[in-house]
Amino acid sequence: MITGIVVALPEELSTLTSKKLSKGCSHFITKKILVIYSGAGPNNASSAAEHLISQGATKLISWGCAAALIESLNPGDLVLANELITTEESNLVKLNISEQWHQRTKELLSSLVNVKIGSLVESKSIVSSSEDKKKIQTATNSVALDMESIAIAKIANQHKLPFIAIRVIADPADMNLPLAVTYALNQQGEVSISKLLYYLAHHPTELPGLIKLGLHFKAATKTLKLIAKHLDAITSYQEDHLRTLTFTFNPTLRI
Repeated sequence: MITGIVVALPEELSTLTSKKLSKGCSHFITKKILVIYSGAGPNNASSAAEHLISQGATKLISWGCAAALIESLNPGDLVLANELITTEESNLVKLNISEQWHQRTKELLSSLVNVKIGSLVESKSIVSSSEDKKKIQTATNSVALDMESIAIAKIANQHKLPFIAIRVIADPADMNLPLAVTYALNQQGEVSISKLLYYLAHHPTELPGLIKLGLHFKAATKTLKLIAKHLDAITSYQEDHLRTLTFTFNPTLRI
């Protein structure tokens, strides 16, 4: 069985391989693990997941960083989502992950890093303010959010394939992201260094926030690199009947 791993950012890719990939390109890091650099956002993630499946992937992992929605989560903490939450027509939709694979991964990693089990919610764009994070947490009771996991999970569900999300906290719940980050993210889901430098040149007060975020991101990638050392064990786990995703609609909850 081939495990396909979707990563959104080059820095996340570097925790798995030293090979430089262009956006949308994949690479076998072992005979049974195929990774793709997707670019940020749900559309890029969906396309990347489909590509992995076309290359023979029979299991999918969403790999990378996430934003904390609860104050007890710190940069570098691992979130293993036991359910995923998205919105469709303003209704909350819950997706269950592959339960046995998730449990096995928890058992493997709990002694290595600080692991939090909880819901991971989708954001279709960067959530930069702590106030917005708080509102999302109140509405969904989720512990963290990212922009790609739901999209990958939906593709896995369509193809009846197992899926898990391995996400490490980069920015804490009480942190307001520097506006330079949102400005520099282009429509292709990639951070434009030229746009980032341009914004900094005109808004130098953003620099301390970027430095702080960089340190948090470094803590996150350190955890991802540690987890990557155990990828063979995580991805080689076999089940007679790996549970695929199920959808639960709750029309009474709204964001």
